[in-house]
Amino acid sequence: MSEPLTEAKSLFKSIRISLAVAGVLALVAGIVLLVWPVKSAVIVTAIFASYLVVAGLVYIGLGIFSSAKGGWARVGHIVLGLLYVAAGIIAFFNLNAAAATLAFVVVIFIGISWIVDGVVALTLLGSDGSRVWTVLYALLSIVAGIIVLFSPLIAGFAFWLLLGISLIVLGIIQIVRAFTLGKDEKEYVAAVQGDTAS
Repeated sequence: MSEPLTEAKSLFKSIRISLAVAGVLALVAGIVLLVWPVKSAVIVTAIFASYLVVAGLVYIGLGIFSSAKGGWARVGHIVLGLLYVAAGIIAFFNLNAAAATLAFVVVIFIGISWIVDGVVALTLLGSDGSRVWTVLYALLSIVAGIIVLFSPLIAGFAFWLLLGISLIVLGIIQIVRAFTLGKDEKEYVAAVQGDTAS
């Protein structure tokens, strides 16, 4: 078997395995989000709290051991690191409350960002060639943002549900792609064999 043919088969095998693994992980994550929404939210919060603690320790280390930075920069890194570590530890002590707070903050942020996006779209109205679409987009964005702000619990549930469904659909598609990639592999290998034969 020629070198290019071996490389082609190896490449396709790696791609198929990667697609299959990513698909299974997405599918499992989507199912977990839909079947155990509270537990999965707590797990996400625990991961985020772990990140805060690790990032805090890194900032503290930068503040203590970085001789290239000035005194105030080092103090700032240490203070920021301590705040991160404290936030992570507080989140770990009550993961349920931290998960609810995190979800609430994310939903509020999304609502505000949609309103701001709509307002920005309206301010660009004079320079935009598609005025009707811009106005429609801006109004929908503002209305969606207001709805999210006035009903954050429903919006949070809807986002979580949409995320779970999306992960399941994407996971299934990735798994199907992994299996159907075999046709592409055969065509590619045949092409490589034709090139090496000529």
